[in-house]
Amino acid sequence: MNKTPHYVALDGLRGLAAIAVVTLHYLDVLYSYRTHPISHGYLAVDFFFCLSGFVIGYAYDQRMKTMRLGRFFLNRLIRLHPLVIIGSLIGLIAYIADPFLDDPLASGWKAIFLALFMSLFMIPAPFLEYKKNLLFPYNTPTWSLFFEYFINVVYALLLCRITRRWLVVVGAISAAFLIYVVQDSGWYAGGWSMNNLWHGFARVSFSFAAGLLIFRFQMIWRHRTGFLMPCILLIAVFLSPHCKNDWAMELSLAMLVLPAILCLGAGTNVSGITERLCKFLGRISYPLYMTHVSTVFLLEHYYAKIKPADGKIQFYMFVVAFFLIVFNLVFAYVIVRWVDEPLRKRLNKLFK
Repeated sequence: MNKTPHYVALDGLRGLAAIAVVTLHYLDVLYSYRTHPISHGYLAVDFFFCLSGFVIGYAYDQRMKTMRLGRFFLNRLIRLHPLVIIGSLIGLIAYIADPFLDDPLASGWKAIFLALFMSLFMIPAPFLEYKKNLLFPYNTPTWSLFFEYFINVVYALLLCRITRRWLVVVGAISAAFLIYVVQDSGWYAGGWSMNNLWHGFARVSFSFAAGLLIFRFQMIWRHRTGFLMPCILLIAVFLSPHCKNDWAMELSLAMLVLPAILCLGAGTNVSGITERLCKFLGRISYPLYMTHVSTVFLLEHYYAKIKPADGKIQFYMFVVAFFLIVFNLVFAYVIVRWVDEPLRKRLNKLFK
């Protein structure tokens, strides 16, 4: 299958989803779960998983017939792990230097460095003060990378080897698993904590399988509306408000709407300014996702410290959040341009 420009739209959608996650996390400081203006921004992670299934199938389904497992795993490590390390180090510095915590060293240096060691090797460390039960206390978004690694192993050992018919069976089983986990708990947005670990396995299993099925069955919906239609639909998912029996609506969004958006995104061509924008958004999406949360924690701890009580301070916090988001976007570009991409280039040369 030839690489064609229309897949650039998927880069743009991935970047849009990353910005939604960042905005969600900042507004989490100011709003409750039910009143949040980007109520379902966390479904961006499910879109990432779905997109990953499509992209991994596109990039590796044919190559895995001759590629060794070690080569596949090395490729994935080179692509993903530098930012796991960078995000962990940024998180460590922000944690021990946080001026808004009463005692950032309360866990003790032994626990602090043990958590760093575990984070660098993608081992959950849910024991630090102020961040107990978080799988990855220094860089919370790493939880989705933990499950991305898990599903990559499943793909290399199983999914790349099975027929489309058996992949449908896997997809059906993973759908039933996701429905059971979400219905049983009564909410959807889990996976980031020891308390809701099973949500992560359920979410990545279904969404990755859905993306892989879309690729294998070539469910690419050609249309002439360009980037606009999938973009608007994805934003609508993130902005959709909470409602009664929320878990049922969230299942519908994750299991039906997000895969449909992927089909639309893969089926459109972009050019000119839109193409350049999509490429830029795709380029910064992963570093943005993996480097933003430390400043979110700082804002959260500051907000808790000053305990604002009037609208003026609330407006002031919006302004601060806006400029922090801009900072995160610029910082993500700096990281990808001068750190991540050069490092991956050297590693690829080293391990040819």
